[in-house]
Amino acid sequence: MVGGVILIAFKLIGALGLFMYGMQLTSDGIQRAAGDKLQRTVNFMTKNRLMSVLTGILVTVLIQSSSATTVMLVSFVNAGLLSFIQSIGVIMGANIGTTLTGWIIASVGIGKFSIVALAVPIFGIGFFLSLMKKRDAYKSYGETLMGFALIFLGLEFLAKAIPDPTGDALLFLRNFADKGWIAIIICVLVGIIFTMLINASSATIAVVIGLAAKGIISFEMAAAITLGANIGTTFDSFLVSLGTNTNAKRAAWAHILFNIIGTIWVVIVFKPFLLFVDWVTPGEISAASAGAHIAMLHTMFNAVNTLVLFPFVPQYAALVSRLIPEKPGETEERKRLSYVAGPIMVSPELNLVHARKEIANMAGVARSMFSRFRGALRERPDDFETAIASFKADEELADRMKEELTRFLLEVTHQDIAEKTQANIQELLHVVDGLENITDSSLSLAYLVERSERKKLTIDKDELESLAPYTLLADEFLRFVEENASSPIDDEKLSIAAKLEDRLDTFRADLKKKARKRLKSGADVRTELLFIDMVRHIEKIGDYAFDIAESLRALR
Repeated sequence: MVGGVILIAFKLIGALGLFMYGMQLTSDGIQRAAGDKLQRTVNFMTKNRLMSVLTGILVTVLIQSSSATTVMLVSFVNAGLLSFIQSIGVIMGANIGTTLTGWIIASVGIGKFSIVALAVPIFGIGFFLSLMKKRDAYKSYGETLMGFALIFLGLEFLAKAIPDPTGDALLFLRNFADKGWIAIIICVLVGIIFTMLINASSATIAVVIGLAAKGIISFEMAAAITLGANIGTTFDSFLVSLGTNTNAKRAAWAHILFNIIGTIWVVIVFKPFLLFVDWVTPGEISAASAGAHIAMLHTMFNAVNTLVLFPFVPQYAALVSRLIPEKPGETEERKRLSYVAGPIMVSPELNLVHARKEIANMAGVARSMFSRFRGALRERPDDFETAIASFKADEELADRMKEELTRFLLEVTHQDIAEKTQANIQELLHVVDGLENITDSSLSLAYLVERSERKKLTIDKDELESLAPYTLLADEFLRFVEENASSPIDDEKLSIAAKLEDRLDTFRADLKKKARKRLKSGADVRTELLFIDMVRHIEKIGDYAFDIAESLRALR
């Protein structure tokens, strides 16, 4: 007896492991194939709330994991790619999108026919696609197909692992089911704990449908466990929010509270809600139709919750914001890179999305420093000590950003990455290095202005006027870098960068020539050498900017 129970337990564990690994392989494959296009898809939903819900549904249907969607979502919010209020609609859509798994299981009808007949050829096709190393996308699509095949195999073995009930077992379960509200609450708790332990609501629902189809548990008990699974699946959101910024925590808790509130009101009107589900679902409730009823309950639960909350998204966001207030001074916090606090995601391409966002921020720091130098050149600051301290703080920030970005990108290289991704990481490292060099040169320029003031080296008004268009052109080049730092550029934009550098080189040659003429005419040597140093540093900034543009063009 004990040996039989242990054997059944191991079969269930193996079947669940196969099912969950298939879900993970499918999710990973689609994320790798989509790459940063997936992030652009999510960003497309910023237009309105309806688009955000539809995007959540689409992304979750594609990767077949609401947990993966919400983990990505929290990471995007943490990185500043999405706002907190934008994330709420996607959370709603993700809850609806994940119900597809239940319908797949119900439509397959666990145990009705051999799913292995479908799974084996799918796995074979996927395996041979994954061997095509020339095209990284084929490998990702192959892994996706292999994942789908393992999902079907897991369902097949799950159906076989669940034994037909004996009369005694049915009698015991019938007695347990008669305990009314206590039974419902216990089943909800079982759904929560089981889903948290196996980290997949889809697997919980697969087990529930299998048990209900065999008549081991009633529809009411299956419904209560399914409600609990909706809470248990939010545990991933909680885990990924640890150590993130306030908005990312709010996004995670928006997901958690959404499912908790929904479960509470459905439990309160449990019997009427089940009658409504039975009325919507064709056929009487029986062991044969239990799968369809459970899938419908899962869908109706998430759809009704979304419809109820949809008009009140701003108010819901305000409530969550009050429950999770912002930390004092967090808005002004610039010393910590937001994505570093979040976890490395499964998809290397999505990790690069985070890195590119921070690279764009670093480009903003570099341009800001140069713009402040231009301002100091036109009108000397009243307090040079404070001005130089501000430049040094930004340059130190850029040093930290370089260090953190380099560490982050190198950590991504330890993942299972495609050759294209490896090449992109190398180019991004070049971009980071170039931006840090620009901040070094901007600090050197600030020191030159400070030295001219301290040593009473007055640059002639005509010289300043001749320098103005040169610095303006360099600032235009840095604006070009800032605007394009987060994505690849095409040949047309690279041509624009080349023209900007050529113009800077022409200006530099002309300005140095004029400085040498002034030296021959008896101008102050120290002042002219300081002027030439400024011209040289600005020229170097142009060179660094063009190197960055070439790296952005090399991105694939």
